[in-house]
Amino acid sequence: FHFLTLALGVEVPLEWCFVFGALISPTDPVAVMGVMKRATMPETLQATVAGESLFNDGVGVVVFSILLAIAMGTEPFSLSGAALDFIHEAGGGALLGLLAGWIAYRMMRSIDEYTIEVLISLAVVMGGYSLAMSLHVSGPVAMAVAGLIIGNQGVAFAMSDVTQDYLIKFWALVDEVLNAVLFLLIGLEVIILAIEARYVLAGLGAILIALAARIIAVGLPLRAMRGMIDMGPLALPTLVWGGLRGGISVALALSLPESEIRSELLVATYAVVLFAVIVQGGTIGNLIERIKARQIPEKGASET
Repeated sequence: FHFLTLALGVEVPLEWCFVFGALISPTDPVAVMGVMKRATMPETLQATVAGESLFNDGVGVVVFSILLAIAMGTEPFSLSGAALDFIHEAGGGALLGLLAGWIAYRMMRSIDEYTIEVLISLAVVMGGYSLAMSLHVSGPVAMAVAGLIIGNQGVAFAMSDVTQDYLIKFWALVDEVLNAVLFLLIGLEVIILAIEARYVLAGLGAILIALAARIIAVGLPLRAMRGMIDMGPLALPTLVWGGLRGGISVALALSLPESEIRSELLVATYAVVLFAVIVQGGTIGNLIERIKARQIPEKGASET
């Protein structure tokens, strides 16, 4: 991305390119998960997509905050210092999430009233995130861990079917509303920007770079783990094309400080997210069906 901007005469400094890489890395698989369930994809692959997004968001935000501080010059760069910051934020967030999730689980287990249990989950998010910010640990990681505890132990041992139904619908609505607000905000930001042709070209180039980076980031681990876990031929195309960028990337881009670089990164982020939502999200279902359709004749030929 750095060399692309140099070629276009935009010239985004290398440290800000790292910031862009961090903010564009979190994935949003909500649309993909629905398609995967309808297509009866392997549960291992579904869990991989959901789990990657869950922790990718938290880790991406932590890395983004560290790189942003370095790019702005508020924190001198040191590899050991950056590693310690990461361990402090991510590790501290995980511990806080364990504590918050356990407390919420115990409270939910002691009652059977869906309205109160929904409010408990809301209190965990609002109070837990505020506490994480006060303790200078990662709020997203804390909430991801707390959500895992409530979503697994809480659902299995502390909630009735009615509570589960209300809880899922409540947070699905919150997710939809907040995503709509984020896309509205970045749309308004892009409208008021003085967008130049080179910014648009940088955004189009960022789409290709993001896809290439995704292929490498997914392909190498899958190849390394082939002997231990075989997810089948659907894994690579699904994880690559289904790695949609969404609300987290938009929120991080909007949090960038005012500067000319902010305009360039906002346009690039908007281009990548728009492509992911419209093109990738709109075609992932057909891609999965085509790959599955090819597998059926191959299986028939091998059996004969």
